[in-house]
Formats: sequence, C-alpha cells, structure tokens
Amino acid sequence: MGDLENASIDQPLKRLLEFVKTLTLKPAETNDAEVEALRETGWTDPQIAEAVYVTALFAFFNRVADAFGLANPGYREMETPPAQFE
Repeated sequence: MGDLENASIDQPLKRLLEFVKTLTLKPAETNDAEVEALRETGWTDPQIAEAVYVTALFAFFNRVADAFGLANPGYREMETPPAQFE
C-alpha cells in the first residue's frame, strides 16, 4: 500500500483518499463528519458519491474474483505493465 501520509498530492485529494481508505478497510467507521470535511475541502456531493461507488465496485469485483477463484493477473510483478488506454 502507498504512503498516503507523505504523498505529494494536494490536501483535498489526500482527504478524499483517506476517506476511501476508511471506506475500504473499516466501512462501519465512516461518518457524517468525514463527508462534511470533504465538502469543506471542495468536493461536491456527486463527486463524493462517485468515490463511494467506485470504492464499492472495486470491493465487489475483488470478492467476485475471489469467490470464483480467478487467478491474479500478476500486473504488479510484471517488468512492463500492460499498455494503458488513453
């Protein structure tokens, strides 16, 4: 996992990623104060909702892949990662 604390990103993005981290690792601990803090740093409700949806979809896809025993594609171990779409 990356070092969010020392990442060279702006404060609004850092706050959003902290929220996503909590949503991923301890979803029951997310609260209204965190959402309000996101609003105060400039995130809109639709943007916050999209972050929640994307986080939830990744969790869903991971669980489906695990349930069906899909193999790890090994992207992190590859010397050259697959080409990205532009």
